[in-house]
Amino acid sequence: MTSTSTAAQRAGRHAGPAWLILSLACACQFMVILDASIVNVALPSIRLDLGFTPTGLARVVNGYLLTFAGFMLLGGRAADLFGHRRILIAGMFSFSASSLVAGMSSAPEVLVAARVVQGMGAAMLAPATLVVLNTYFTEEKARARAFGMWAASGGVGGMAGAVVGGALTTGLSWRWVFLINVPIGAVLIVVAMIALAGGRAVRREPLDLVGAVTGTVGLAALIYGVMHSADHGWASAPVVGPVVAGLVLLVVFIVVEARFAAHPMMPLRLFTIRGVAVGNAMLMLFGGIAIAMWYFTSLFLQNVLGFSALDAGLGQTPAAVTFLVVARWAAALLPRTGVRPLMLAGCGCFLAGFGWLAQAHADSGYVTSVLGPTLLVAVGIGLTFPTLMAAATADAPEGDAGIIGGLANTASQVGGSIGLAVLATAAGARAAAETDADSPAALAAGYDLVFLIAAGLGLAIAAVSALLPHSGEESGAGPAPAR
Repeated sequence: MTSTSTAAQRAGRHAGPAWLILSLACACQFMVILDASIVNVALPSIRLDLGFTPTGLARVVNGYLLTFAGFMLLGGRAADLFGHRRILIAGMFSFSASSLVAGMSSAPEVLVAARVVQGMGAAMLAPATLVVLNTYFTEEKARARAFGMWAASGGVGGMAGAVVGGALTTGLSWRWVFLINVPIGAVLIVVAMIALAGGRAVRREPLDLVGAVTGTVGLAALIYGVMHSADHGWASAPVVGPVVAGLVLLVVFIVVEARFAAHPMMPLRLFTIRGVAVGNAMLMLFGGIAIAMWYFTSLFLQNVLGFSALDAGLGQTPAAVTFLVVARWAAALLPRTGVRPLMLAGCGCFLAGFGWLAQAHADSGYVTSVLGPTLLVAVGIGLTFPTLMAAATADAPEGDAGIIGGLANTASQVGGSIGLAVLATAAGARAAAETDADSPAALAAGYDLVFLIAAGLGLAIAAVSALLPHSGEESGAGPAPAR
């Protein structure tokens, strides 16, 4: 990769080899994304063992996702203020300790509380890993390859959830879905202490407490409301109340950051960097594409073709492997091609793949109607996701790398949450228009509409990519120029 000596000298002590640092960042990203989905297969066993109500069971999933997305900006700024090494280690400790509590839970309330804390730990880890990449991989090609590996590890983590969760739940117990994090987390803490250059923060300034509270609570409230839209309807009080409250708090957050904060948690000047602004807009759109690919394709396999949850996970494995290979290849191309050609090629794959997938129906075969198009979409995701993360974090000032990383992760998570709510509503409405709304044919019609919308999101990303800066327009500190 590249030497870590410059970063080590700046931090005041020797850093470990580049391969170890990259492995650490990728493993952390894999874990936090894996835990967003690994629990899904275990939910029936958890309900029987702990006595969850059907409504309460959703909190096991949402408790993690809510705090993960809501606290990401705060986690990113903390990495800037207190140092990426401290925040990564603290986040992994919190993540692992709460996993232990979750695995040992004897009551529903304990498990939900542990998942909330686990999400907070993940919100510290995810932006800290991006700071690690930006700090230790400064040479253009090495940084591009590092971003490709990081993006691939997160994507595979999301895809592997059903397979790993099903294997652990079936072979051992649902508790091992959480307990497996404890020994892995302990190893990663030791690796972080050895590999990462130590300790001092990039900035010496107080944390913007008003911005932290309004931004974090506002994001969490907005995402909470959106999450409940599929169950309660967009006009219901459980949706409108949190969404309005979240939007109001986010407006207050912006006003505080712009006019009153001496040391803003998220300096609005960062949005004057065109790559940051445009890259995050594309990441929000991309969140809907990722949901359509992994979540709704899994539902199609289970609810229309009759696959089990574990079989559905295995059925998506070829796409996950394709994504991993293509993401690494795209990262190697990125310094030579720039952002825009890879983005346009990926969006072309989205249009073709989702258009093909939208032709699937209840009598379709897996190979011709699902495997083929999902492989094509996976190529598109592999081309675009590491490219998007590179564009959204390019030209980041050194002292703001954490908050920019947190912003990029937040954009993707918020886009995924809103995408899930909108697409689930569209699928439900389309299925309800059929004679038998619960039949495989009706459900297939709903999922086909989702895939067509996803193709449209691909076109939207291609259009927005035209706003990316051309080579030389910005400072050029990022992984690759947009051409």
